[in-house]
Amino acid sequence: MNAGLTTGPAEDGARPTGRRSRLLVAGIGNIFLGDDAFGPEVINALRARPLPAPVDVADFGIRGMDLAYRLLDGYAAAVLVDAAPRGDRPGTLHLIEPDVGEATAVPEAHGMDPVKVLALAARLSDGALPRVVVLGCEPAVRLRGDEDVTVGLSAPVRDAVGRAATLLHSVARTLLADPTAPMQAEDATEARDPLRSRDPLPHRPPWADAGATG
Repeated sequence: MNAGLTTGPAEDGARPTGRRSRLLVAGIGNIFLGDDAFGPEVINALRARPLPAPVDVADFGIRGMDLAYRLLDGYAAAVLVDAAPRGDRPGTLHLIEPDVGEATAVPEAHGMDPVKVLALAARLSDGALPRVVVLGCEPAVRLRGDEDVTVGLSAPVRDAVGRAATLLHSVARTLLADPTAPMQAEDATEARDPLRSRDPLPHRPPWADAGATG
């Protein structure tokens, strides 16, 4: 694990020691649950297409506690990359701005419920959290977590990985220039699929409910 300030891809959630980094890009998801591995796969793709400085990129997997504490490291904004079931065509990309509201549940040490993670970070923080945006992808397969290991993305989600990496370059430039800027972007491949912007979410949002079936 690297201990220093990271610019570009960081290994396994390495924490920066300084506060210069203004943007965190965090991949989240279980690599053994099919399309839930979308976030880690996008982070892996960014290793060949590094984001500009000062951006920290890390794969948090299902380490919710690690992500909660990382959000306290002085970032102006954070982008969480995750599988996000919202009822659209598999592979559709969305930008979602979650509203933690009054969520109070604490994440498991080895679990990743983004709403619980944000709630814990809010409780631990002495001030405001960074702005959080979710780059989500509609999964083709939604697993409950009690199935046999399923490694590998479905075809439409796999095809979305490169588009998500391209979109992250645009989102990073926007947030580095102005962390409060509205997210007004479209799917990097299909302009007919607008990315959702500033979409308030309920206490347990669809994009966090990887265990639902449909």
